[in-house]
Amino acid sequence: MPPSTTSEKASEPSLPQATFRFRCIGCSSITESAAQDFRCFQCGNLLEITDSSWNSRNPAALKSLWRERRTLNESLDLSGVWRFRELLPAPQSAEQVVTLREGNTPLYELPQSSRTTGVARLFAKHQGMNPTGSFKDAGMTVAATFARQAGYRWVACASTGNTSASMAAYAARGGMRSLVLVPEGKISWSKLSQSLDYGALTCQLRTDFDGCLRLLQDLVKRAPVYQLNSINPFRLEGQKTLAFELLEQLEWQPPDHIIVPGGNLGNSSAIGKALLEMLNLGLISRLPKLSVIQAEGANALVRTLREAAGKHLVSVQAETRATAIRIGNPASWEKAVRVLQATGGACEQVGELEIAQAKAEIGAEGIGCEPASAVTLAGLKKLLRQGFVKPDETVVLVLTGNLLKDPDFTMEFHRGDLFRNTAHQAESATLNPFRHPPIVLDATLDAVIRALEQAEKSDPPYSNI
Repeated sequence: MPPSTTSEKASEPSLPQATFRFRCIGCSSITESAAQDFRCFQCGNLLEITDSSWNSRNPAALKSLWRERRTLNESLDLSGVWRFRELLPAPQSAEQVVTLREGNTPLYELPQSSRTTGVARLFAKHQGMNPTGSFKDAGMTVAATFARQAGYRWVACASTGNTSASMAAYAARGGMRSLVLVPEGKISWSKLSQSLDYGALTCQLRTDFDGCLRLLQDLVKRAPVYQLNSINPFRLEGQKTLAFELLEQLEWQPPDHIIVPGGNLGNSSAIGKALLEMLNLGLISRLPKLSVIQAEGANALVRTLREAAGKHLVSVQAETRATAIRIGNPASWEKAVRVLQATGGACEQVGELEIAQAKAEIGAEGIGCEPASAVTLAGLKKLLRQGFVKPDETVVLVLTGNLLKDPDFTMEFHRGDLFRNTAHQAESATLNPFRHPPIVLDATLDAVIRALEQAEKSDPPYSNI
């Protein structure tokens, strides 16, 4: 169907008519409703959301409309997600929308990392600048809105930390109660503290993330609780907007590569879905390659592709200090495989030392990120060595979480304790040039001056000087 020639209007913060449907990623069956586990009634596979009206939009008019909304002060327009509502599932009314002004996150140049990698045009799309400090907010605003519209009193998630923080915040904002299931002792206290402060019923279970998710699947079949993990396709619809916003920031000129961390694989699936929809609509003329990077200790997708050619999931017992991606049985693996195939992207794994160094290098750019986000820079280095990424190409790293999400990792790294009594202890000496431990001094001017003079003699490996 050719694009409509009618212009889009920004004068009213209205919503498009709700015409979306649920489509199975396996058998392609279409339904108007979804079960609580968001799986196909016929084959049991995951669902995605589709809407035939999206293809009838005028791409030039949409670009103009979305840019105009950035100057408006209506609640929907202040959201970097709902600003793109023409390509999102529409709730029944604007009053149902639960928003914390999410999205509108910065796209940073990375001059120091550009110099050390040799990639002249290297950027970071920092989703850690969202209201609760992670990319989860972009999806949660949409999913929480539909939970509220459906009349649910309770929403729930299994989490490694970021999902629980985001869900609890949006539930509180939308007047709902939230139930958080987290693996005991395996998430950052900073993330857990967010859920507590937002009023969630927080349960630390004696299992891993995958065990928490399995329990949640059983729970939603027996109790009136709405599931807000990334198998909920409304979550992925909101997370699509990262790609819309990124392309807008790049003046609709696609980068050559977008590199994302790989955990439960909902984010890579959402970004890939958005890229394909933008291509079909004519918002972009070509597809970037979308690549997924995992930690070596939580490399289910890497092994699925290498050992099973993407035909079935190879689960792993996940273990990594990058807790946000410590997932061994990713729910959206099939969606991620399809995105990699459609965009021609790569899937690679990086080690704990590589993650720690990359995190320090991103910190040296003055922006910082949580450990899981740093796999993108570490992965870029590998893809460059393999020749998959060329130095003259444009690369965007997606940073999914804020530096303050895991301060324990950061403090242990700089104090030299991160790899103490581990198999990496000897090798970790290579990270010493990147460490900046606090020093204790006498409260004298001379002591401070000596510290300055000593620091001046050092030459950090990432210095611009």
